[in-house]
Amino acid sequence: MSKLLISPSILSADFAKLGEEVAAITAAGADLIHIDVMDGHFVPNITIGPQVVQALRPHSHLPFDVHLMIAPADPYLKAFAEAGADIISIHPEAGPHLHRSLQTIRDLGKKAGVVLNPSTHESVLDHVMDMVDLILVMSINPGFGGQSFLPSQLGKIAKLRRMIEASGRDILLEVDGGVNPQTARDCFAAGADTLVAGTAVFKGGPSQYHANIAALRAAKD
Repeated sequence: MSKLLISPSILSADFAKLGEEVAAITAAGADLIHIDVMDGHFVPNITIGPQVVQALRPHSHLPFDVHLMIAPADPYLKAFAEAGADIISIHPEAGPHLHRSLQTIRDLGKKAGVVLNPSTHESVLDHVMDMVDLILVMSINPGFGGQSFLPSQLGKIAKLRRMIEASGRDILLEVDGGVNPQTARDCFAAGADTLVAGTAVFKGGPSQYHANIAALRAAKD
């Protein structure tokens, strides 16, 4: 792989000026905008809903990479699609029928993603690979930022890369959690092509965003 996409997580942005932050990371060279949606039930935190996604949409032309950490997820898929999400990713544990949920996302005209928690086995994808546009590996337990990267997930990333190659489909393999310039190299070496980073992108304020994104992208060199 020669391509590495960077999807800054706005969970680490300044929420008092979220629109400006999204515009700033867009200008700084991000490839996607990662939006973490948490409900305080599926994960131990509460963040934002569809109205905030809709309010942010005019501030960037980049794809909105929306990660739903909510259960149930199905009742909210249409709302996030209409709010401006381009990719909607869900956890297999967030509903009874993963295939149906992915079909719903695609029927809404959006790309569908599946998120694997550290303890979620990759075999959950065996019968839905034809429905998936993105696979997100959580290298921390989901729910809040600032956690340390779990090296145990590197083997899973490598297995998923082999599964993607065997499928013959163009599926993004994304990693989220504890990503910094050092762990980014390990993720890329294992087979990831898309990295979510919060603290590593937003540290130092807007004047540092370009350099921070470039440092992550250098993991492929």
